Amino acid sequence: MPIVVENSRANADLFTSVTGPESLVVGSLEELKRSLSESPNEYAIVLGPAVDLEASAALADTLRVTRPSISVILIRRRVDTSVLAEALRSGMREVVDERDLTGLGSAVTRAQQVWQALNGGAAPAEGSRGRQVTVFSPKGGVGKTTLAVNLAVALSENGAKRVVLVDLDLAFGDVAITLQLFPARTIADTVHLESGLDFTVLEPLLTDYRGQLSALVAPVQPDAKDNIPPSLVGRILNLLKSHFDFVVVDTSPSFDEYALQAFDETDEMLLVTTLDVPTLKNVKVAVETLDLLNFPKPRRRLVLNRADDKVGLTPDKVESTLGMTISTPIPTSSQVAHATNSGEPIISAQPRHPVSQAINKLARSIAATGATPEGIPAAGAHGRPSTPKRSLLRRNGR
Repeated sequence: MPIVVENSRANADLFTSVTGPESLVVGSLEELKRSLSESPNEYAIVLGPAVDLEASAALADTLRVTRPSISVILIRRRVDTSVLAEALRSGMREVVDERDLTGLGSAVTRAQQVWQALNGGAAPAEGSRGRQVTVFSPKGGVGKTTLAVNLAVALSENGAKRVVLVDLDLAFGDVAITLQLFPARTIADTVHLESGLDFTVLEPLLTDYRGQLSALVAPVQPDAKDNIPPSLVGRILNLLKSHFDFVVVDTSPSFDEYALQAFDETDEMLLVTTLDVPTLKNVKVAVETLDLLNFPKPRRRLVLNRADDKVGLTPDKVESTLGMTISTPIPTSSQVAHATNSGEPIISAQPRHPVSQAINKLARSIAATGATPEGIPAAGAHGRPSTPKRSLLRRNGR
């Protein structure tokens, strides 16, 4: 992970929005030296505009001999010939204007490429891939996003190393507002980077939420969806599975091309329903559609939200209608909406609440399930091995 030397919190947040949420921020060169002694695989050091130029040059001059695979990236408020000459003499690899965040991201990407070239670095092995949990319902208003957000938080707090939450409701996604995030980048920014998309390019687009959880949020403008090719979504999810323990995906309430791409990468699907006839009808159609798409039944879990509503429809009737056993019943509570409106998911705001306990139980069950549930080999929606794979779900994505 890059180390950013910057004593201004606002600047540090701006730079790490590009260098990635896992970047380490230190306030001085002395702190940097201590951190470097504990980071044998560091590949990039970003020196903020307040760091003295002479001290920066001395550091770069030392590192090019003692740690030649580390790239020193200098950020300046004004880049002129004297700055460039000093950077060249000392062995700095990049000089970036502080307003050029795109240039900073590109510099960090090149730094990792240099490190890999000098150290023989390779992408994570296939066996280390994480698991994707897709939360889906064909009906809006059933609590799908609330479940996805709280589940992602629960997984990140229940021992998972890293969790990323992806908002694939590209026109009207609510993940950012539910978590009270103010992202500098969204999934729409991947379009301009598609040709060279790898994790070093994708990671800076993630927004950090309390350490172990990151989010790739939906575009701010609904029409931005039209510029995002479905095939790109598949590539993004595949990349994220290679670098996170869990990828939690919140889909739109429809079988659009983006949802189909997500299904093809899905290891476990949470199908959300409630106790009302219109929702039950739509979920029934969804189950039949999943059957037609050959999405494996053992990879599906039925989640009944607001399970204790007294509306004349019982959980038994839901199970008999859908031909599925309810995996997780989640009780009704106005506290869920209160927590969301206050900017904190119920699972964090009230961890002992019955809703939080139900979601935590679901998270523990998912975490305890192997990457290939019930003996089914890793596969796409057709049940065939996932590499290589080309399924019905990717009709127009290639």
